[in-house]
Amino acid sequence: MGKIRRGGYIFITWKSDHSPRHVHVYRDGKLVVTWDLDNKKPMKGEASRKVVELIEKLESEGRL
Repeated sequence: MGKIRRGGYIFITWKSDHSPRHVHVYRDGKLVVTWDLDNKKPMKGEASRKVVELIEKLESEGRL
């Protein structure tokens, strides 16, 4: 499991999780969105522009 705190959110990934490759994003202990990293779209919930920008930044850093 990878856990990253950034911008008031917690981003969690599991190495052996099901496809497609995705990240779970939490804020204040509640799931905000499950984001499909391969297709760049939400699987569950909704992602604000800020969340999408944070995900893109983490991907560019090689963290996701």
